[in-house]
Amino acid sequence: MEKYIVTLDAEERQQLEGLISKGTHAVAKVRNALILLNCDTSQGLTGRRSSEEIAAVLHISARKVDRIKQRFVTEGFEAALERKATSRGYESKIDGDLEAHLVAMSCSQPPQGRTCWTLRLLADKAVELNYVEAISYETVRRALKKRTLKPWKKVGWVIAPEANAAFVAAMENVLDIYKRRYDPARPVVCMDETPRQLIGQVREPIAASSGRVMREDYEYQRLGVCNVFMACEPLAGRRITKVTAQKTKVDWAQFLDDIAQQYQQAQRITLVMDNLNTHTPASLYETFEPQRAKALWDRFEFVYTPKHGSWLNMAEIELNVMIGQCLNRRIASIETLRQEVAAWQAQRDQFKATINWQFTSDSARIKLKRLYPTFDL
Repeated sequence: MEKYIVTLDAEERQQLEGLISKGTHAVAKVRNALILLNCDTSQGLTGRRSSEEIAAVLHISARKVDRIKQRFVTEGFEAALERKATSRGYESKIDGDLEAHLVAMSCSQPPQGRTCWTLRLLADKAVELNYVEAISYETVRRALKKRTLKPWKKVGWVIAPEANAAFVAAMENVLDIYKRRYDPARPVVCMDETPRQLIGQVREPIAASSGRVMREDYEYQRLGVCNVFMACEPLAGRRITKVTAQKTKVDWAQFLDDIAQQYQQAQRITLVMDNLNTHTPASLYETFEPQRAKALWDRFEFVYTPKHGSWLNMAEIELNVMIGQCLNRRIASIETLRQEVAAWQAQRDQFKATINWQFTSDSARIKLKRLYPTFDL
């Protein structure tokens, strides 16, 4: 025999039916309304369902249904409909001083022998330093969450130098070049390279199937390294790629010759690149005869991004796209890598994917103001 019987009057039933049919309400409130309507005995036993039947339809436990019925009988209609407020029953151990100590510790160097601060390590250290008698790592987590602190996490970042005239001069030179209008006779080309590992499978992966992702064995085989050169013309949506076994001065000089061959109609090519020690005219003279080296050098205007300013090179954007779309997998041989890179380049060129560069010298003088020297007037 049921202990708690739900009997709704006409007004309560009308309110519940209106609640579930329209308006925006909390999920818990709608669920409780459905429970009460299906347990109602005011309409007789015809439409009434058992706790188990209601639980199966709403994907909840029968015990949950019984608790709502109990609250209706013992506490009333409104109490059964609303989510029951919970009481922690204890006072927070975190006060302003303890929170300040936890924040200071999490921003400091971790103890010797540890890579970073963890929640448990911070909790133990707070007790060791007598900041608190006892504290759980969950309490520490909530305190750090308020400050959006994650001391166990770090990201790679290009940290620019402090006020540096050489940096901003080279940066503004590159930015001015990016403002040039498209001119086939004087194209602006960006060049960069990236090393790639050749990695082979030890065991064949298991192909994906319905309801199951592809599975790849953790074990792999290192088969050497290679290098991928990238040159792109951002305004034309054109790019040149080349995969080489090494990244030497000779490889770079030969890639420059490839670029010159692709732009035979151009009067002069503006080449934006970083300050790598191979990216110098001397590499041309170490690779070709003097006459050819000088002729090739005359085809180019070399523009270097500043140190710690590789983000100014738009070829990095294309390299990241290529890595994400093509090279983010295990490739065992340099021949396969060449085929895949060539296929990616052909597809990318077919779409004429360009780069819409928006960062200008005016923007830099505002956003990177700290990098500019200051003057006392």
